[in-house]
Amino acid sequence: MKKQSLRQRYRQELRRTILESAREAFLLDGYESLSMRALAERIGCSHGSIYLHFKDKDELFDCLVEESFAQLGEALLALKPRGKKIDSVAFLKKAGRAYVEFGLKNPGAYEFAFVLRRPRASHPEKPHPAYEYMRSVVQECIDEKRFRRISVDAASQSVWTAVHGITSLLISRPDFPWADKKTVIAQVVDSAVNGLLSPARPMRPMRKISR
Repeated sequence: MKKQSLRQRYRQELRRTILESAREAFLLDGYESLSMRALAERIGCSHGSIYLHFKDKDELFDCLVEESFAQLGEALLALKPRGKKIDSVAFLKKAGRAYVEFGLKNPGAYEFAFVLRRPRASHPEKPHPAYEYMRSVVQECIDEKRFRRISVDAASQSVWTAVHGITSLLISRPDFPWADKKTVIAQVVDSAVNGLLSPARPMRPMRKISR
């Protein structure tokens, strides 16, 4: 039993080492340049050991993509307090800022989730938990009539486009003479959300008091 436990632990550690090394190699050299044999040499194991965990390079790459989305999803889910009523608009802005912060703290994971693509990917693009989570918050804003009448997907994707744009730029252009980054991020997120708000209700005219 003990030998089995040690073997299982070794397999888990090797799988984690494969994933971490593959992430670095894909980001550094690109998808086409990496082979399973070269990855095995990088790790210091036989390439047959890698095939025990992943059937090919495509499966390895896709696993890293899914893992990256899962990390982002967990970061967003951790924001919402359980059992407490929140201001949906304020919370959407908070989630937008958290999205950008996640990308800046985890650029490798972010690039795998949203930037890198492997050639000849056969499966269609699908929404991931992080997007579905943001969509659910936008739906709350619409249901509460905080947002004007608009498609939930159009609203969600417009916010996502804004936060993805600033995240990608901050990651890919770190040497650009940015203004205060927190200020820029807040401006982008707030503008994207505020642009969806319902117009203020006009004040009713005061009734004339008859004498």
